[in-house]
Amino acid sequence: MPKLWTDTVATHREEVRQAVLDAAGELVARDGLWAVSMSRLAEAAGIGRATLYKYFADVEEVLTAWHARQVSAHLTDLATMAAGAGDASARLRAVVERYAHICAQRSRHGGDVAAALHRGPGIADQHRQLQDLLTDLIQEAASAGTVRADVPAEQLAGFCLAALTAAGTASGPDVVVELVWTALTADPASAADSA
Repeated sequence: MPKLWTDTVATHREEVRQAVLDAAGELVARDGLWAVSMSRLAEAAGIGRATLYKYFADVEEVLTAWHARQVSAHLTDLATMAAGAGDASARLRAVVERYAHICAQRSRHGGDVAAALHRGPGIADQHRQLQDLLTDLIQEAASAGTVRADVPAEQLAGFCLAALTAAGTASGPDVVVELVWTALTADPASAADSA
């Protein structure tokens, strides 16, 4: 098969796959995870159901692929923020705020299904990348003296992720960000004096 033909077929297949994932995202945003079906996906993507089944075996496979794409995009966004301009404290605050909003958005899609998607393949590796990203930022900010250094950075990163994830359904991401930020910037000496 000529290279041009192979490239064209591969490009077409990827375009169809991305159209299905885009359709899944639109359906999830509009109607929630539970409302997604293969027939609705095919219609929204502008393809036949038979074609859809050539790409994905079932709704779960589509949602898993859509979710993996979402998580990858979020990680890229957070990594860009972490490596951006400004001091470590400002970049850390921006990453914490953005992750809080991601968690709040995720909770609006339905807790049970969102939790199931977060147990999918590759999620542990992506979570580790996020943990490492936060750990590095916290270490950098602690070295600059803008966040606490009395607790290991990896433990603080784990705390941040757990608090922000658990609080996705709380009164709002901004409140949770303030609580997490207060914990990160607490002066251990003044806390010991007040005890």
